[in-house]
Amino acid sequence: MSPPPATHGSFAIERSYSAPVERVFAAFADPRLKKSWFADSATHEITAFESDFRVGGVERLNYRFGPDTPFPGAALTNEGQFHDIVPDRRIVTASRMAIEGKPISVALVTIELAPASQGTDVLCTFQGVFFEGADGAVLREQGMRTLLDRLGDVLAA
Repeated sequence: MSPPPATHGSFAIERSYSAPVERVFAAFADPRLKKSWFADSATHEITAFESDFRVGGVERLNYRFGPDTPFPGAALTNEGQFHDIVPDRRIVTASRMAIEGKPISVALVTIELAPASQGTDVLCTFQGVFFEGADGAVLREQGMRTLLDRLGDVLAA
């Protein structure tokens, strides 16, 4: 029996933050700040996080799922590369995610920032392909919404 076909999915999420564009951009650019909302979580143990924020630079997040997750103890790897960075305006990354070394998805993510009367408007556009056993676009969108909510918490602090 052949493996099921890859599935594709895309979504866009809009957020407005009361912080200025420069501060929102810094939350993506500064590895320490990004780790606080993008990587740190009570649901897993981080084993590695690095971010070389420049065009051509690589970002890596490795962690082990916690006991109360769908994959207890399993290792997740998310490795991406920055393909376009326009300060205070746009960030484009392409990444590959794997669980226990088995690829589950490849994604292109574009973050667009725009000054707004009350701070910054953000548009996150996700385009991905999901492989056998992957979470799919619906669950990935839920995860991205959670991350953007966490970004809002960091910006509000």
